[in-house]
Amino acid sequence: MAISRRNFIALSASAAVVSALPLSLAVGAQGRLSFSDYRQFDALGLAEAIRLGQFTAAEVLETAIARASAINPAINAIVIPDYDYARQQLAAGVGDGPFAGVPFLLKDLGMHLRGTITSEGSQFYAGRIAKQNSTLVQRYLDAGLMMMGKSASPEFGGTTTTESTLYGATRNPWDLSKTTGGSSGGAAAAVAAGILPMANATDGGGSIRIPASCCGLFGLKPSRGRTPHGPQALTSLMSVSHCVSRSVRDSAALLDATAGMEPGAAGGPPPPSMSFLQASQTPPQQQRIGLVLTPISGSPVDSDCRTAAEQSAALLESLGHRVEPIELPIDAGEFFQATGVVMAASNVARVQQRERELGRAVTEDDLEPLIYQRYRNALAHTAADYHRAVNSLHRIGAKLATLHQQYPLLLSPTLANPPLPIGRLALTRLDSGYLSDVLSYSAFTMLANASGAPAASLPLHWSDEGLPIGVMLSADYGGEALLLQVAGQLEQAQPWFHRTPTNL
Repeated sequence: MAISRRNFIALSASAAVVSALPLSLAVGAQGRLSFSDYRQFDALGLAEAIRLGQFTAAEVLETAIARASAINPAINAIVIPDYDYARQQLAAGVGDGPFAGVPFLLKDLGMHLRGTITSEGSQFYAGRIAKQNSTLVQRYLDAGLMMMGKSASPEFGGTTTTESTLYGATRNPWDLSKTTGGSSGGAAAAVAAGILPMANATDGGGSIRIPASCCGLFGLKPSRGRTPHGPQALTSLMSVSHCVSRSVRDSAALLDATAGMEPGAAGGPPPPSMSFLQASQTPPQQQRIGLVLTPISGSPVDSDCRTAAEQSAALLESLGHRVEPIELPIDAGEFFQATGVVMAASNVARVQQRERELGRAVTEDDLEPLIYQRYRNALAHTAADYHRAVNSLHRIGAKLATLHQQYPLLLSPTLANPPLPIGRLALTRLDSGYLSDVLSYSAFTMLANASGAPAASLPLHWSDEGLPIGVMLSADYGGEALLLQVAGQLEQAQPWFHRTPTNL
């Protein structure tokens, strides 16, 4: 639901969730915004400070570019810099959108910005230039965001780390030997490292929430159909697009700016009764919450991840909610069979689209070893296989909707493990251990992609080694407002904005 600029400014001024954010900061010496000052703002705070004349959008952008230039060689988060594109946007005027003048990154996967490259993290797509803006990208532009580049993704978003043959490994700012998670790991690394306060991300099996957990950020996966996919594709059964951010309110306000059907779309959830930004700043009623500590896969859960969920359950109870342990009513065999077929179909479509563009067949040298193997195996699937898989996912969604009648929210660890070492989840692995490793990273997250329900990872726990450990809340289809209410409440009760990596 869109909000007026007047209401937006009033909400930002009178009901800011992030109490750590200063109302004003002095611009650094020589008329330049210092990085230490810049990092104290979330995206809404930056936009408001620009409007108030505390500093200019150009100063903000150049501070972001300077930080990227200093830190990106270590973390490899931005794989396609588009700094001049953002400077040209500034020259044309930032407009009066809710994020006017705020730097932003698009994920290098499915996000098309006319005249710039989107490589899908793949050598097969390297150098491909977009001929038009994606609908979602146009909404980002209309909101005033400055497009400064593309963030790293593994090939086709095909694993739960962010490593590719094309661009190399993206490293976690909290520990450079660890993964950022995937597939939106470039976005999460950039935000965690302070290059910018939020960045575009997509989620087809946990790819917003997994990197948010690994990098100490808030990551909301919206309901299926909440944000647009067109005009290249108007529907997607598993994947949705939104962002990773440092504050709940940034995620909420960006959803206000981008949510809603586009012409030709097959449908989506109803609009909320209040704006998402208002929801994030409105205390929730008491909720009955189901605590899930056993993933569908049956994967063992690391003690740090279990502790994170249990401590978050205690925090929620201290806030007046009722938390009860439950088991998920989902058949694991049916679930993994169905999701495997649906996700494989997406890979086949992407490969065959590029074959048509290049006028030649894909070869083994064009793709990561695991992606090529999956592609070849998926060619054996039939239309009937896909139809059965889609029906299975709808049945799973119906079971979860029934469960949400008893428990409006579900609480779980986001991941079954803390961030793993670089290389453990790479698409170059062909050994049998890869599957169990990758399932531990999507054991809790994939269910919301199958059902289409919204879910969010919150940075509420850190391990003794100083690594972020996320916890996940999920709601019924269309329930983003409730998620944002409770997330905002948790952010107030146990703030995380001040927690940033200190080793970079």
